[in-house]
Amino acid sequence: MTLKNIQQAVSALRGKKVMIIGDLMLDHYMIGGVDRISPEAPVPVVRVERETSLLGGAGNVARNIVSLGGEALLVSTVGTDEDGARLDRLCNKAQVRTKLIRDPARPTTKKTRIIAGNQQVVRVDHELAVPLQDEEMDDLFNYLQSVVDDYRVIILSDYGKGFICEEFMGRFMAMVEERDDRPLVLVDPKTVNYDLYQGVDLLTPNTKEAGEGAGLPVKGQDTVIRAGRALFDRLGCHNLLITMGGDGMALFEGTESITHIPTFARKVYDVTGAGDTVIATVALALAAGLNLLMACTLANYAAGVVVGQVGAASATPDDLLAAMAEHPEPASTVWHEKGHSF
Repeated sequence: MTLKNIQQAVSALRGKKVMIIGDLMLDHYMIGGVDRISPEAPVPVVRVERETSLLGGAGNVARNIVSLGGEALLVSTVGTDEDGARLDRLCNKAQVRTKLIRDPARPTTKKTRIIAGNQQVVRVDHELAVPLQDEEMDDLFNYLQSVVDDYRVIILSDYGKGFICEEFMGRFMAMVEERDDRPLVLVDPKTVNYDLYQGVDLLTPNTKEAGEGAGLPVKGQDTVIRAGRALFDRLGCHNLLITMGGDGMALFEGTESITHIPTFARKVYDVTGAGDTVIATVALALAAGLNLLMACTLANYAAGVVVGQVGAASATPDDLLAAMAEHPEPASTVWHEKGHSF
């Protein structure tokens, strides 16, 4: 795998399609300054100077697909409220195709972050973390049956807001298993739902999530390997990618083939949304027919781009090529148990 081959792979991403299913949320920011303490309670008074709203959760995954040159179909749920309408408009602006199930029994998930002087003062969440109602669940699967054969790769973006639930996973995995050309299923996991991900093609936890799923602390190479094998035993997944922040990634292609990919980030300012970028890049690369190691290497370059920016960022093909120009050829290594700690 040479740098030239990786650079050529970037152009293969353009126009490829990925479906994203999961928890869509509105990331709402209220930004201002503080110059006094409230007389009502010992809390700062934030003078709001501007507000902005962005696609969050599964919406950020979809936005990353489009930024890399792909085509994204986002399938999720919103409430019958103004925040749901705002998310619809943001998806259209981002050129993300959508199927949004409107559930009158739940509010649109919204995270409001109040920021003063580059410091988050408080976060306010509006959400109801419950599964879809029966009628909405049937509507969802009628739609999925009509489009699933058009997609080689499907991402399940689970933020624990109730959309990915036991009933959903049972019906979803039965649906994909009966296809003549079964799509690949990639999951960005939520710890509380680990046991729902039986038999998926790729799981992409970070070290904290991997440790929680395996029931052991993850602090070095040996514990990453042990945690990975424990997740295979627990879930029967086909492959596993554990992201390790500044220490790169560990790719398990089965339990015995473990490859460490070092980080390509020069500076880390903000890891917000890096997991979204990783799974989006891997999925798009697999949709383009690239092998898993190549897909994860591209994802590592993309993650290196976004952690060098503040906020939930995304990478473009030009960003990837620029990052590749700054780094030597990737020196991935095979990992064995009882190796040195990273």
